[in-house]
Amino acid sequence: MSFVRSSNVNVLFKKPMLRPLLMALLTIILVGERALCIRIPSVPDRISETARYPPSNRPLKTAVFALGSFWRSEAVFGCLNGVVRTTAGYSGGSKTNPEYRSLADHAESVQVEYDPRLISFRQLLEVFWSSHDSRQAFGQGPDVGNQYRSIIFTNGTEESRLAAQSKEREQAKSKASVVMTQIQSRGTFYPAEPEHQKFELKRNPFLLQLIGNLPEEELEASSLATTLNGYAAELCPPKIQKQIDAKISDIVKKGWPMLREI
Repeated sequence: MSFVRSSNVNVLFKKPMLRPLLMALLTIILVGERALCIRIPSVPDRISETARYPPSNRPLKTAVFALGSFWRSEAVFGCLNGVVRTTAGYSGGSKTNPEYRSLADHAESVQVEYDPRLISFRQLLEVFWSSHDSRQAFGQGPDVGNQYRSIIFTNGTEESRLAAQSKEREQAKSKASVVMTQIQSRGTFYPAEPEHQKFELKRNPFLLQLIGNLPEEELEASSLATTLNGYAAELCPPKIQKQIDAKISDIVKKGWPMLREI
């Protein structure tokens, strides 16, 4: 979407009278059945993001996948209806407390917290397979190295069974090459350093301003930031991507006359 990437929109935030209108933008964005709410930075005591479910009513599950660079992997799952939160990190190795410059045998991974009432592990597997080249050895695309290998981390017999079945189906699509994806029991997941979280969203200052320039800890925990991270990378399902595009464009177009009057 060209509007979001335009440097001209920065002028909008230099107009205090216009800012509340723009900050209200994402309160009316509906992603599937997800109603997304935001903070409004023009209010002294900023309003906390309103979650779809109160914490006590969220029977969440967690899945972990490795499918190349975690910057992109985190964005892949962010826009899915039922995904509440994503975290970039390290998993699959033996080193305690790995770091980006010292991974050892870990793989860059993404932890996905999801509501099983809205999306299943089987559906997450479908997204996993469709979002990377599982037949590429020792990397993904231009990213070469053991840290970019393909892995499904499972938690229990049922997930292991579903993962194995999905791998068999993926292999059956072509016998010309071998699916390199590993299936491993889930061990410790180590969250990556803050600069790697919501990486695609952080590359878009306009969207960060729309949600109130949240402090790092709140940004990482935000369901809205999770969704917009996928949107910023243009990895949302087409329908959702277009819905958000349309809402942003509509609000900003309505704001331009006001801008000229200020």
